[in-house]
Amino acid sequence: MKHARILFEGAVHDAIEADEGRLRLADGRLLQPDAVSWLPPLAPVPRPRTILALGLNYADHAKELEFKAPEEPLVFVKGESTLTGHRQLTYRPAEVQYMHYECELVIVVGKTAKKVRRDDAYDFIGGYTVANDYAIRDYLENWYRPNLRVKNRDTCTPIGPWLVDAADIDDPMALALSTTVNGKLTQQGNTRDMIFDARFLIEYFSAFMTLQPGDLILTGTPDGVVDCRPGDVVVTEIAQIGALVNTIAAA
Repeated sequence: MKHARILFEGAVHDAIEADEGRLRLADGRLLQPDAVSWLPPLAPVPRPRTILALGLNYADHAKELEFKAPEEPLVFVKGESTLTGHRQLTYRPAEVQYMHYECELVIVVGKTAKKVRRDDAYDFIGGYTVANDYAIRDYLENWYRPNLRVKNRDTCTPIGPWLVDAADIDDPMALALSTTVNGKLTQQGNTRDMIFDARFLIEYFSAFMTLQPGDLILTGTPDGVVDCRPGDVVVTEIAQIGALVNTIAAA
């Protein structure tokens, strides 16, 4: 099932995908997707949400950046204020020279995970969604120690539109990814090309930290990133999960 979280008539609602792309509310009402404001499709959690993000997790992206692929996960932590929803704006600072999208599969933790074995890892995944984890290259110090401003600006991580139940995805490591900018295809890849796959990441993180329901793991992007300017409409899409639409605006 595909789940959404929306703002409609001044209230936040949980919704599911209905026929013809419409949204069905809990009370049965059917809404058109352009009649609502889309929020990140994540249930509230009674604590700060942990957001872990992978850098250089596709060998082709590392090669694109003329950087050696990591031998263990290159990870950074993001603040929840970076998240925004489907069809929302992401603001590009006026002085920035290079800001690029990153189409990423997001793992949403489904239950408390501590010292999980690889073979059991999928049991701890609640679902998947799409993120566009914009990076501001101007602020980059180096790929192993990215400046906080590269990945932690408000609105710079659109996520959604749907949270898809893990049970509905036969193989999360065989999903096609693509990005278009103003309708032009600029990025293509497949999750099978990750250096560190979903099961590895659950095992790796839970070995030294407890993952809680609602925590997020952003799994990196393939090659094909380009600079995005105010007015650009960026669509990051992952097969079986959805197409996330975002527009760049001047800060």
